[in-house]
Amino acid sequence: MLRRIIRALFGRSQLVRMVGLALLAAMVALRIWDPVPIEILRLKSFDILQRMSPNKNWSNKVTIVDIDEASLTEYGQWPWPRTIVAELVDKLAKGRAAAVGMDIIFAEEDRTSPKNFADFAHGLDADTKAKLEQLPSNDKVLADAFARARMVIVGQSGYHYDLGRGQEEVKGPPLATLGGNPKPYMYSYPDLLPNIDILQNAAASRGILTTNPDVDGVTRRVPLVVIARNAVFATISVEMLRVLGGFRPLVIKTDEAGISSIGVAGIDIPTDAHGRLWVRFSASDPERYVSAKDILAGKPEAMAKVDRHVVMIGTSALGLHDIKATPLDPVMPGVEVHAQLIDNIITREHIYRPNFSIAAELLAAILTGLFIIIAVPLMPAVVTLVSGTLINGSLLAGAYYLFVSKSMLLDVTFPLITSMVVFGSLVFFNYLQEESQRREIRSAFSQYLSPDVVEQLAADPSKLILGGETKEMTILFSDVRGFTSISEAYKAYPQELTHLINRLLTPLSRVVVDNGGTIDKYMGDNIMAFWNAPLEYEDHAKKALSAALGMIDAQNALNEQLKTETAPDGSPAKPLAIGVGLNTGVNVVGNMGSDLRFDYTVLGDNVNLASRLEGQTKGYGVAILFGERTAELAGNDFATIEVDLVAVKGKAEPERVFTVVGREDTAADPEFQSVKKNCDDMLAAYRAQDWDGAEKAIRTARARSDAFSLSGFLDIYAQRIAVFREAPPPKNWDGVFVATTK
Repeated sequence: MLRRIIRALFGRSQLVRMVGLALLAAMVALRIWDPVPIEILRLKSFDILQRMSPNKNWSNKVTIVDIDEASLTEYGQWPWPRTIVAELVDKLAKGRAAAVGMDIIFAEEDRTSPKNFADFAHGLDADTKAKLEQLPSNDKVLADAFARARMVIVGQSGYHYDLGRGQEEVKGPPLATLGGNPKPYMYSYPDLLPNIDILQNAAASRGILTTNPDVDGVTRRVPLVVIARNAVFATISVEMLRVLGGFRPLVIKTDEAGISSIGVAGIDIPTDAHGRLWVRFSASDPERYVSAKDILAGKPEAMAKVDRHVVMIGTSALGLHDIKATPLDPVMPGVEVHAQLIDNIITREHIYRPNFSIAAELLAAILTGLFIIIAVPLMPAVVTLVSGTLINGSLLAGAYYLFVSKSMLLDVTFPLITSMVVFGSLVFFNYLQEESQRREIRSAFSQYLSPDVVEQLAADPSKLILGGETKEMTILFSDVRGFTSISEAYKAYPQELTHLINRLLTPLSRVVVDNGGTIDKYMGDNIMAFWNAPLEYEDHAKKALSAALGMIDAQNALNEQLKTETAPDGSPAKPLAIGVGLNTGVNVVGNMGSDLRFDYTVLGDNVNLASRLEGQTKGYGVAILFGERTAELAGNDFATIEVDLVAVKGKAEPERVFTVVGREDTAADPEFQSVKKNCDDMLAAYRAQDWDGAEKAIRTARARSDAFSLSGFLDIYAQRIAVFREAPPPKNWDGVFVATTK
């Protein structure tokens, strides 16, 4: 068996196994990097576990006093006068609530206090105004209620930026630490949004309300301790339990990974390295809520729900925007998140990810991947697939068991994805290798070369040897503009689309071959061709330009036919338009490939430039674009016009680019020569930032531009000049246009 494994790993299928090992290593590296999509996928898998097995062990010791829609209808919109909140606190104290947490921040003074009313009310006599000013403020009334209750914990929020409150010192609860310093591992906020001093001083304590949702906006875990304004604070849930436990210090334990647990009121709570606790959510239950309106009314059934209960005051009203997304509910009131966290701690139903979880998940992925890498060559694909499925199924079952029985979160999505990627890739590469062993090697030069080139190669087989030569060549790319929209129109008629493209590519190809060009390849609706190899032509640039003009003529001839035809859907057939890019320069040409398959092709930076120029034709409103060397070799045999000085995408050095509108007879036409001079004058003025002069040249050229298809080109420059008038380029601008698209 060992020999078979060694042969499987290092036999004739070694390349496939190496690919599998490389993919496995890449997947492990991806998990260590842990990009956001991987993290979100992991978190979503944890959500599935929560939905499959939600917490059903509610203690019935936590009650939410809800400032709900009914309460707002009864007492008016929020914020209420704090005398009403004070009455609510007094009612809860009278009802023997064990502790009251405020999921509300009173960050400003109550504007409805008697003194404020006296200051702003009109028509009050002096005696009435004096009596109002002698009354205690609403904030004082609420502070007195806090003091009487002696068990109110107010909320405060961490802020991600400085609120500009100077060097005001703040203090958190007393701490005891076991292990190293926990502060480097805590979430930290530059500032804190507290309650006003009179309320903060009257409260039994204060806790953090900020919950810090995960990267996808879902609240799954809550930091139990945070740093705000350089002081350590507990979340309000923990702080309420600390108050109930007699105000004993929080105990923060750390290990080499970070924070490991937090102790409060004799309960040791396991956390992640940052002091966060995963909330094991239960389905929201209306029985946990009691309306603030009913507490204020003193209804017996409402008061019974707060007797010796931990009480959180908050709101479920959507208009007050305290809504959180959780694994079980996308619109859970924020106050219930804190209530469920308190209940988790009381019942010890909290869930956690052990420190070894990442190592265990990586090990599972590696072992599963190695099994597949070994098994694929030894077993039929179906057997490997079934075996891998059983292994992955066992991982899923194990993760579910650990969650239900041990409240432990382990991620199986990564081992699953790793095994699927490795298995799929190995099967694919194995298939390619087997197919390559069945194929016979045959050259197919007749698909790419003109007949005379094929004859030359037949007479000199040495040209088929792998390798190549470096020489100056002219490269041509052509592409159908708007082919995607054309394909969309023919989506239901694929055969008709193929026929249409063949009607175009056939005459275009014939033009290339008739002008001595070599067709390198077809890429959908794109043709790549070159001149001066393998047959040499001194006038290769002229032949290529002649072919480009001939291709436009062939396109126009086909469009004349299409005018009398209809598309398969009955609508008039749309004309086709191509863009042609050419460039001349030194390239490597020859047979490129392997001993199994090779193509006669051309490589080099000048090839890329030809492709980029084709892509720029539409942007310049012309059908043909070519580089400076092509223009130099063309001489006066063609009607050429300089278009721009452009740095195409992917190249730093700018290139002078030109278009061609006709052959030698057009070049000698006085009308063309006049338009050419206007265009040259326009470019000179444009590069000198003489916008008036450039626009004048454009207006003069427009009178005769239609005869040479230059209207679109002139429009482009008119638009550029309009933009530069509003936002001029720098004074040392060199006139280069930097293309941002291919």
